[in-house]
Amino acid sequence: MSAPKASRPARDRQFASTLAHGLQLLRCFTPEAAVLSNRQLSELSGLSKPTVSRYTYTLIELGYLKVDPVSGKFQLGNAVLTLSYPLLANIALRQVVRSPMRELAERLGCSVSLCMRERLSMVYVETSRSRSLRAQRYSDIGMSHPIIATSNGRAYLAACSADERNTLFNQIRVKTPEHWERWGESALDMIQFWGRHGFCYSHGEYRPDVATVGVPYRPSSGGELYVFNCVLGSQFVKPGQLENEVGPALLEMTSVLPYA
Repeated sequence: MSAPKASRPARDRQFASTLAHGLQLLRCFTPEAAVLSNRQLSELSGLSKPTVSRYTYTLIELGYLKVDPVSGKFQLGNAVLTLSYPLLANIALRQVVRSPMRELAERLGCSVSLCMRERLSMVYVETSRSRSLRAQRYSDIGMSHPIIATSNGRAYLAACSADERNTLFNQIRVKTPEHWERWGESALDMIQFWGRHGFCYSHGEYRPDVATVGVPYRPSSGGELYVFNCVLGSQFVKPGQLENEVGPALLEMTSVLPYA
């Protein structure tokens, strides 16, 4: 899988390609690809090896990359953490929802998380995990998944404006056509389901071992559209449990939040 391309129309003089390419290299790293070579970064980003070498040197000097002492390859540096904390610290909703999320997680034996959109992905910004063995590490802060493939992404698509939804659909068709081909039809069906029930769900569609429910949430003061989701191991889910128990319980939690 390649990293998102940092492309803009050639006449967009305000777009700083050098900065974009450096950030593009950072986006190549994932939990599954935490250590990458110059060649791998070149293949993932589409940049030439000499260009990658210049950018990695600069990113190392700034602390955003470091060299793995064993393999000699690159990995993310500690400076990346300093970028994420100010964003997380300013999401006031995280502090408000920790208690109800924890209570619901323990009651259902699952993980309950708060997510927000990042381009064509949904990112976890808060999570509470039950102490039950059923609540494995299926979700964690900073994890991201394709918006079209997951219940939290589909809940977002269902609740956002029609203009935003159409724009996102068009971007998915152009930038990740394989995602649209695989999940587009079921996403449209689940958006219709949300209109009747107020939540979306998925049982093993994105990952065979995971079952999820998503409920969109926008504070009464307006602003950012968030999504809450519950995540359970597929093997622990009984027939009809997502639709009849987990979805309604998550919907109830969002309805009684302090500034819902």
